[in-house]
Amino acid sequence: MTLIKSISGIRGTIGGKPEENLTPIDAVKFAAAYGTYIKKQRNKDTYKVVVGRDARLSGEMLQQLVMQTLVGLGIDVVDLDLSTTPTVELAVQLEHADGGIILTASHNPKQWNALKLLDKNGEFLNAEAGAEILKLAEDSAVTFAEVDALGAIHKNDAYIDIHIDEVLDLDLVDEDAIKAANFKIVVDGVNSTGGIAIPMLLERLGVYVEKLYCEPTGNFPHNPEPLKEHLTDICKLVPEENADLGIVVDPDVDRLAFIDETGEMFGEEYTLVACADYVLSENPGDTVSNLSSSRALRDITQKHGGTYHAAAVGEVNVVTKMKEVNAVIGGEGNGGIIYPESHYGRDALVGVALFLTHLAKKKIKVSELRASYPAYFMSKKKIELTPTLDVDAILKEIAQRYQNEDVNTIDGVKIDFENYWVHLRKSNTEPIIRIYTEAQTQTEADQVADTMISEIKSIAGI
Repeated sequence: MTLIKSISGIRGTIGGKPEENLTPIDAVKFAAAYGTYIKKQRNKDTYKVVVGRDARLSGEMLQQLVMQTLVGLGIDVVDLDLSTTPTVELAVQLEHADGGIILTASHNPKQWNALKLLDKNGEFLNAEAGAEILKLAEDSAVTFAEVDALGAIHKNDAYIDIHIDEVLDLDLVDEDAIKAANFKIVVDGVNSTGGIAIPMLLERLGVYVEKLYCEPTGNFPHNPEPLKEHLTDICKLVPEENADLGIVVDPDVDRLAFIDETGEMFGEEYTLVACADYVLSENPGDTVSNLSSSRALRDITQKHGGTYHAAAVGEVNVVTKMKEVNAVIGGEGNGGIIYPESHYGRDALVGVALFLTHLAKKKIKVSELRASYPAYFMSKKKIELTPTLDVDAILKEIAQRYQNEDVNTIDGVKIDFENYWVHLRKSNTEPIIRIYTEAQTQTEADQVADTMISEIKSIAGI
């Protein structure tokens, strides 16, 4: 069992001992540190924090602990109850709140949960803020409110509807085109809040929805990470139902994957590519994704006359770069769409609406749309090193060896060759180097990864 304290929040497995797992004591401790941080940011008479959760089994328990801790600090709480990560992000903005907390472990299995922390803009905290909260928690530097100054909880269960209204109001979402397409779509909501939000959005768009695992029970029917090996049921059901496509989201609805009409994966990497293709065709500009995302986004961006920019891995890094270059769309290759016209957060609802508009206007099948994009294949491997080895020195040596190539060292080492790339990143918690590669065939991607693993072992003398 595990407890992971990082600058992006606290996550861990439920049960067990405090400090070793995500127990009620740990939830209260870190909620108190976060609330204290929020109050330090602005000197005000009242403070407000939005709190929501995905449907996992421990969510209600943790949410009650977190909300009552904030109340004890004198902070008012807007309780969204069952919600999605992008819905909470949007609600922070619309409520003019001081911050937000989402209780979700994203794509992790059901025994996991987490406190994901947002700033007053509804965006994930930066490294400096996260480090300050960890220190507040470690030092127990918390002072609770006196009895007359306690906060209050205000329940608001309308925000998924409000979120959908906001999506449908986006200029590039064409409701009429989608309704005219008469789509039939299968939705796998992994028995979490995507099973509420995605069908509601689709029904507003005139789509016939076939629901699969859309009851928000928190009993995940398969591994909740939306990868091909976990999605055999929906891949079988889409062609059986003669559906136009399938939609899959993770438990907190910030990752988005599509299944084509034959039951084949569209590819999570290509979710962003397709949405960017449509947005750039209507509003040319720059794009951003992280260093481990597909080169296809760069190709599509250049096709539309824009410039592609790479950011370090992590949503907050992508958002920072998007703001810096005024990107019109960005995200991560794991199916995360960030569309600034809506808000600066990965949002599967926005992704669905943009993708369906694109598909409806093109008047082609999902498989045909996929075939229209550059074909790239990825390999993701890792190499375990002994704790005594200097991982930073190994990465520095690799960068030196390939200095005549296009080398990026903002997050590990990424080397861009003409027809493929390699990205090496060290783990923050164990002596592991992750090796991501992309090439024009799967065989080549695997071979490039294996060659790099051999080179690292040679440098390390293992």
